[in-house]
Amino acid sequence: MASPARHRIPRTVWALGIVSLFTDMGSEMVHSLLPILLATGFGASALTIGLIEGSAEALVLVTKVFSGYLSDALGKRKPLVLLGYGLATAVKPLFPLATSIAGITTARLLDRLGKGIRGAPRDALVADVTPVEIRGAAFGLRQSMDTVGAVLGPLIAVGLLWLWHDNIRMVLWVAVVPGLVAVLLLATLVKEPADVAGRAARLPISREGLSRLGGSFWRLVALGALIALARFSEAFLVLRASERGLALTWVPLVLVVMSIVYTLSAYPAGVLSDRIPRVRVLALGMALLVLADVALANAQDWRLVFVGIALWGLHMGLSQGVLASMITDRVPAEYRGTAFGVFNLVSGLALLIASGGAGLIWDRISPAATFWAGAGIALAGMVACMSMRDAPAAAPTTAS
Repeated sequence: MASPARHRIPRTVWALGIVSLFTDMGSEMVHSLLPILLATGFGASALTIGLIEGSAEALVLVTKVFSGYLSDALGKRKPLVLLGYGLATAVKPLFPLATSIAGITTARLLDRLGKGIRGAPRDALVADVTPVEIRGAAFGLRQSMDTVGAVLGPLIAVGLLWLWHDNIRMVLWVAVVPGLVAVLLLATLVKEPADVAGRAARLPISREGLSRLGGSFWRLVALGALIALARFSEAFLVLRASERGLALTWVPLVLVVMSIVYTLSAYPAGVLSDRIPRVRVLALGMALLVLADVALANAQDWRLVFVGIALWGLHMGLSQGVLASMITDRVPAEYRGTAFGVFNLVSGLALLIASGGAGLIWDRISPAATFWAGAGIALAGMVACMSMRDAPAAAPTTAS
């Protein structure tokens, strides 16, 4: 295999990274404050918050299967990517306008529907334009840039909360602006590669059709579901910090710390996964999730909570881009959108179960028990990673 240093990250990947940066900036301004708004503003229980977050994230991943399949069938990625980012931006004003849990839930689901529409076509587009030798690096770069936005968003939220004396709704209004910038950049900077546009490939939705994705892919789907069960919504990190005494003004720093570590680790992890078996990088990520859960379970104040949050972010950096690369390695190029969608559908159902179960354990037993349960499942995921082998990389289309 050629050295990754001989290849340049395609312009399309950089452009999608910038779009992701601005979108996540606005989304994480909302996400960092939503659990506290639900708990203190509307009296929602941890179980309710867990079900809302689990349903929202599950909707993202379920929607991806349809958008990914459609992008394969049409032979076009950008229209669906633009629709997804546009919808997420259009519904942002619903958050500050909401007057009930139902209103917040509606806004959250529509926002995540937009993410679901864009996710699989965007990831397939990254794979379409990237040489096989730097797949891990390309996915890691896009993920890192996305997470830069996840750092800036909560930091802006902290500053505005201080400036406006904890006025959450005013901060939610500001969160609309980065999304508008992202849609404008997407419309003008991202191009559909000429050698991919118009190449339609419709995989039959049947047992025989889905079998074309290969046994190696389906084993990865099972592993992805186990990982999703171990990693419930980050809303519980916010709740744990608040429950351990962190003041409201500083609550957005929970996602800032997680996202900084995520940003700094995602690209190096992607590069590393181009040089050594990807499953080894993923196994290390699961080991870090075990340590994160142990720290969060044992935390007596907010300081150890932040140790756990940093380890959680490191786990994300060593797993998310690597999983995307592993999907691309295992399926034919013409079915990439469908493969990303199917993978995320199964992971989404697992995430819904995980977040609902985490909320139930939190309410019925204790917050610490939630993280001990997560540690046990993460340990099983680490063992499963160690027993899996890497697949030979599927050939890509010509880079743009």
